[in-house]
Amino acid sequence: MDLLFLSRRIFLGDGSQNSLIHGGIIVDTEGIIRRGDATFAAGGQHVLYNTESESVYDFGDLVLMPGLIDPNVHINEPGRKDWEGFVTATKAAAGGGFTTIIDRPTNATPPTVSVAGLKAKTATARGKIYVDVGFWGGLVPGNGDQLGPLLAAGVMGLQCTLCGSASPVSEEFPAVNEAQLEEALCRLEKDHDEGEAIIAVHAELPLTEEIPSDEEAPREYGTFLATRPPAMEISATQLLCRLAQRHPRRGIHILNASSGQCLQLVEAYQRQVGAVGSNLTLDTCPHYLALAAEDVPPCGTEFKTWPPIRERSNQDALWQALGVGGAIRMLGSDHSPATPGARALTCGRGRGNFLKAWPGINSLQLSLPVVWTAANRRGSVLTIADIHRLMCQEPAILCGLSASKGRIAEGYDADFCVWSPEEEFTVGPELLYTATKATPYAGQRLRGVVHATVVRGLHVYQQFEGFGQPLGKVLLRRSSRKLVKFVSV
Repeated sequence: MDLLFLSRRIFLGDGSQNSLIHGGIIVDTEGIIRRGDATFAAGGQHVLYNTESESVYDFGDLVLMPGLIDPNVHINEPGRKDWEGFVTATKAAAGGGFTTIIDRPTNATPPTVSVAGLKAKTATARGKIYVDVGFWGGLVPGNGDQLGPLLAAGVMGLQCTLCGSASPVSEEFPAVNEAQLEEALCRLEKDHDEGEAIIAVHAELPLTEEIPSDEEAPREYGTFLATRPPAMEISATQLLCRLAQRHPRRGIHILNASSGQCLQLVEAYQRQVGAVGSNLTLDTCPHYLALAAEDVPPCGTEFKTWPPIRERSNQDALWQALGVGGAIRMLGSDHSPATPGARALTCGRGRGNFLKAWPGINSLQLSLPVVWTAANRRGSVLTIADIHRLMCQEPAILCGLSASKGRIAEGYDADFCVWSPEEEFTVGPELLYTATKATPYAGQRLRGVVHATVVRGLHVYQQFEGFGQPLGKVLLRRSSRKLVKFVSV
């Protein structure tokens, strides 16, 4: 028997229109959309009520839109489950309206830099995830022979960093340099078709001369901020523009860009090659849009991340680039929580030390209301259509999921985010489903409340009622490269 989902405000995201419709969606027993449209006759009678349905879910005036997709999430299991595991991360995702998240390869042990590492991830994830989860494969020095097998095994793409992570991850997932990245691009050029093998890059380059930190004021945010200037992002972006120009058939994606100055470089490159066909894309994070260096209190290490949250004057360029055709193609949370000890949040001499605290923002569950609230406070004309484009449609395209996710249309997965754009709430630890609760948004009043999250027709989260069963799937991207080839003899 089919399921019927109703709302007076449905955003289809199928390209047919950018307005909200009063209608319904029919979902079959496999969790696939059979039909989704405006289904009310002139007299107000619902046409689809004549359809035999096992269940009817009427969400009234709540907005029902395609489920959100986050391409930039750190799940630290296996190895660091106390930082963030699959259960807590996917519960947080569901609580925030996300139906699909893509895990980065860096913080687990082992990291996802080999097929064995990918198998460890998928084996750990199965049976405990509440939303669908895909995986980036890692690109590190010396694993060139694993890149093809990782892509053939179904990772969404390859991810690397140009600047070393904090210890101990820096030893487990070391940075690559320009020559190593070039070598990987050349290798992929030979073995993979155009459109496959996206390389996502944490784009900061080490400074030629390290900036000395003020060891006398480690608890002041400015002490840390001075050590990671925009020049690190600018030089990395220039490098990636050069590589993109030399390898026009390979997609390069810049992760969590924070500096508005980098956008000009990307925009110039896109104008040069034609933005529609550009092989260089970029995302930014909700915290760069909503938070500013001036807001960070002493000892507020929950605000620390790489690249850093910059001054308020930097935000204008980021917001301007969110429009259609702008340099920022999508939003990703870069969700990367860690234990209070690693974040220098426990009592003792090390408390609040920005120079030693682990970098990363706990934000996955709050991404939608953070962006929506920041836009409202700025008076920015950010529509639900923009939210769909930035947090659903474009991430689906990047990760090769646009044939099954990202829109409400026949044949697509019945993945829905049901939320109230007008409703407000105050962020508190009791509301968060993550393994650790420290977040820079604590105590903030945010607008935009997720009421339900549906994955393939199943309610995985409902406000006040909690969670259903962990029925999320491990997503593996299809590759044209076969591990076994049959030939006639």
